[in-house]
Amino acid sequence: MIEVTNLKKRYGDTLAVDDLTFTVRPGVVTGFLGPNGSGKSTTMRLILGLDAPTEGVALVNGRPVLEHTAPLREIGALLEAKAAHPGRSAFNHLAALAATNGIPRRRVREVLELVGLSEVAHRRAGGFSLGMAQRLGIAAALLGDPATVVLDEPVNGLDPEGIVWIRRLLKGLAAEGRTVFLSSHLMGELAETAEQVVVIGQGRLIADEPVGELIRSVSERRMRVLVRTPDPVRLCNLIQRAGVTITRRHDDLLEIEGVPAERIGDEAAACGLPLHELTTARASLEEAFMELTGLSVEFRAPTGVGIAS
Repeated sequence: MIEVTNLKKRYGDTLAVDDLTFTVRPGVVTGFLGPNGSGKSTTMRLILGLDAPTEGVALVNGRPVLEHTAPLREIGALLEAKAAHPGRSAFNHLAALAATNGIPRRRVREVLELVGLSEVAHRRAGGFSLGMAQRLGIAAALLGDPATVVLDEPVNGLDPEGIVWIRRLLKGLAAEGRTVFLSSHLMGELAETAEQVVVIGQGRLIADEPVGELIRSVSERRMRVLVRTPDPVRLCNLIQRAGVTITRRHDDLLEIEGVPAERIGDEAAACGLPLHELTTARASLEEAFMELTGLSVEFRAPTGVGIAS
């Protein structure tokens, strides 16, 4: 379990983490989201004891990481895929880590097999692709068979097969009762993997709730309906009113905001207007994230700016 309580971190005049409190529970894959500059990486470093908090506390399995006598057995982490020394083989990199925590060498072979690197175990890590380096980093995180796992962007560099593999691995770890905490910019993948999500912006907590509830709340507020009809112009004239937004997606497909699907169906039926599709659109995790963090984005791309040829 990870317990973050009133956590603050200041670098000079910059408050990177501001009174952050949340709990990452065992048995659940928890996603960690925030715009660039929101304090995600700093928070992870504070949890792992790599930086000291200005105020507050971060506990892993009931204690700060630095107070655990064998930290690799308590928490495994991947913050940087290329952290291994380029001149060492994958096996020797893991063997050196194992020696620091009294982990037997047979465990090195086990995790190499688990992440699919057994055949390249004696190749130098400097020659690994980003995907292979990610797998090596995940092997290092799992080396001590820890109860808690923290991964920063673990999907980076993985091919589709690798993405499916990491998804199954993380869900399997959670099913074993472990605490799994990961960040990712791939919202679609995170929605497939995580059950809970912690969202921060400008160092502050914005949301801490199940992924399904977060998406549902945004879907209800936006109330988007997809309607397919052979007479879209007539339908637009029928339902156009204050507060209603209509976007034409294809020749016969409209996306409508501001009117529930039931009312659209009733009004179309009353006028004898045929509908071939009437679907309430569910928001994506990406849309929910954008709505939640709209005021917390540090850097924005300019709009209406062309690219010179």
